[in-house]
Amino acid sequence: MSLKWRILWLLALAELLAMTLWFSASAIVPQLSAAWNLSSGQQSWLTMSVQIGFVVGALLSALLNVADRVPAQRLFAVSALIGAAANAAIALFVSGPAPAFALRFLTGIALAGVYPPGMKLMATWTEKDRGLGIGLLVGALTVGSAAPHLLNALPIFGGVSGIPPWRPVLLAASGLALAGGAIALVLVRPGPLLARSAPFDWRYAGHALTDAPVRLANFGYLGHMWELYAMWAWVPLFLLAAYQRAGWSESSARLAGFAVVGVGGLGSVAAGLLADRWGRTTITGVSLAVSGSCAVVVGLFFGNPLVLTVVSLIWGFAVVADSAQFSTAVSELSDPRYVGTALTMQTSLGFLLTLFTIRMIPPLVERVGWEWAFAALALGPIFGLWSMWRLRQLPEATKMASGNR
Repeated sequence: MSLKWRILWLLALAELLAMTLWFSASAIVPQLSAAWNLSSGQQSWLTMSVQIGFVVGALLSALLNVADRVPAQRLFAVSALIGAAANAAIALFVSGPAPAFALRFLTGIALAGVYPPGMKLMATWTEKDRGLGIGLLVGALTVGSAAPHLLNALPIFGGVSGIPPWRPVLLAASGLALAGGAIALVLVRPGPLLARSAPFDWRYAGHALTDAPVRLANFGYLGHMWELYAMWAWVPLFLLAAYQRAGWSESSARLAGFAVVGVGGLGSVAAGLLADRWGRTTITGVSLAVSGSCAVVVGLFFGNPLVLTVVSLIWGFAVVADSAQFSTAVSELSDPRYVGTALTMQTSLGFLLTLFTIRMIPPLVERVGWEWAFAALALGPIFGLWSMWRLRQLPEATKMASGNR
């Protein structure tokens, strides 16, 4: 294996391990609800507090150009350490929701130093195959995000004999994140395409919305993010509700939840391979169309867990397949000196939007039931499709994917 691909696989592994922190609390919502008597709003805040923390951390990082002024592998490692400590503190010291929300907020801030720097590192090793490289990274992020659902279902945590204990799941996620940070610090380094250190310029953060090609790529990303994290946060609980209603095993439901989120890792890698050859706007358009269609119809199968699982797996494959390509497009359309800032700004805007859609689903479930609650998520893919069509018309689109629009 070449040095390049050894580094890229190690970076992907570090990302996978660090990102187990993201949904470590969301995966144990049923147990925390029983232990702390959480309302539906408080259940949402277990995920939303991480999103808010990420947005705050990412905005500060973008304004200060942190991702382009601090060595990315060091930023990754220190951030993973802070996030792991905050997450573990919930398991070790917390017995109520308020301090848990605060620690999840701190975890989100820390993760803003993991994801965008990881993408920047990947970009320093890739050029013609950048879609595949960042697709591999986002695929690793996806599997890492799904991992807490798998931990929650393992017999070692008590998943067979009823409601599994929640503290070991959090501690296990923190341990994995520590390992990811260590891998990044010791075994990962920037590639030959690393641009020279950027001078401080807080105004470059606004480039995300003032430059037309970058703006349209970010609009596509926003349409994608409208759907993605609400789907990831609530579909595993949707599956659990469907399995319980049908009298099926709860452990099987948790494994299905892991599979539905985790299969997106395959989608990210496949989309990266195809987008480098067929074009970013082509592949993102197909992905948006498939995932948006699944959002509309998935609730219709609430009464049939088998078909519901199959449709959810298709949705999980498609819903994140385009994510890396929006980030790749921004890296190709932006000033190479400020790629880290551009990617950080993109992710901060996207995760800010997720706050609304994550919070939106529980009231919709109460009003229209699981059958129709997810249909509203299709609005995002529609907007994303329009944005990609507009970007495809611009001459700057030839900067992407070696001229493949």
